Amino acid sequence: MTEHDQLPLPDYDHLPVEGLASRIRTLDASGLETVLEYERAHANRVQVVTIMENRLASLRDGAQPSGGDPAASAADDPSHAAGGSKVSEATTGPKMNPPSQGDPTNPAQPRSTG
Repeated sequence: MTEHDQLPLPDYDHLPVEGLASRIRTLDASGLETVLEYERAHANRVQVVTIMENRLASLRDGAQPSGGDPAASAADDPSHAAGGSKVSEATTGPKMNPPSQGDPTNPAQPRSTG
């Protein structure tokens, strides 16, 4: 049985499920089989096992491990940074009128009659 310290993904037990799919893409079939065996023997999370089985099938069908460092910590991965993506001019929503009572420029607000 593989022990935690022998896994090809350091801090495996602390990786969020959301980041796991990208991290396992750095592994070859042998490394992925090792992590899958460990997962089944310990947490055996259905979602994680399914992700790993699907990736293993892809590797067996000819997919190649992708770049990246499997030893990088989750904190080093900018794609999973807390707070989401940066807001830019292209991604901001429309300007909204403030919710003031009786604003004549806002058709959704009541208007005073005088």
